Amino acid sequence: MGGDFAGTELSPSAVHALIEINAAPGISARHLGELLRLEKSSISRLLRKLVLSGDVLERADKDDSRMKSLFLSRAGKRRVAAIDSFADTQVSTALKRLGSGKDRTVVEGLRLYAAALAAEAVPSVLPKRKMVRGYRPGIIARITQMHALYYARSSGFGQRFESVVAAGLADFCGRLDDPRNALWTVVQENDIVGSVAIDGEDLGANIAHLRWFIVDDSARGSGAGRKLLSAALAFADEQGFAETHLWTFDGLSVARHLYEAHGFVCVEEHPGNQWGREVLEQRFVRPRVR
Repeated sequence: MGGDFAGTELSPSAVHALIEINAAPGISARHLGELLRLEKSSISRLLRKLVLSGDVLERADKDDSRMKSLFLSRAGKRRVAAIDSFADTQVSTALKRLGSGKDRTVVEGLRLYAAALAAEAVPSVLPKRKMVRGYRPGIIARITQMHALYYARSSGFGQRFESVVAAGLADFCGRLDDPRNALWTVVQENDIVGSVAIDGEDLGANIAHLRWFIVDDSARGSGAGRKLLSAALAFADEQGFAETHLWTFDGLSVARHLYEAHGFVCVEEHPGNQWGREVLEQRFVRPRVR
């Protein structure tokens, strides 16, 4: 933490001090020391340097001449503006390097970390998520996007895969009026972050087809996937389907563990290239729970 910081020649403590004085003009040295968690001697040395550099002004308190109130000079205000600009550029550049949805993961992590530092209850800062059944505007595009981005990154799938997902999902949404078909999404702050569907028509023979099961990066590890899968399988059992089938491919170990935990068994494997490159396709089957 030593040396230059935030595009300045200042130390982190000095940068922090300028930011706090800018936010609370007239703050006392004592209060500033408490915010920075610095001893009296350390805050005195820090302020002396900032006063000598021309960034900070000290004024005697009108009620107690022994107390000093701290203000930024014009130079200090320009310095803080430059620090803010440096920080904005640094953060925005870093966030642009992240994949879709990962910026929300960063925000969520910062919320949790801030809550832990403040000894607050973590549940109070968790984003609210709700599971919604049925069509909603933008659902085809958003579910397709989650699939396209995730499988491009993890499996190298491209345009062919995205087109197949979009076409199949669009066709399915046109069949949602059939009571054997259902679609669920997890919504967080008006954004879809997870989905799953039961297609009760396409396989025939009283078989439910579990399709479009995915959870966005921002909601992974939250339990959203488990809730979606449980809702879909409960629906399949209630509708009286003899079995629920799903197709996936080898290498998705986390998903496979979740499927097997819900009673699925892999019954078939064979090479296939319907997604644009060859993978070991797998069919999982789960009998109805009576």
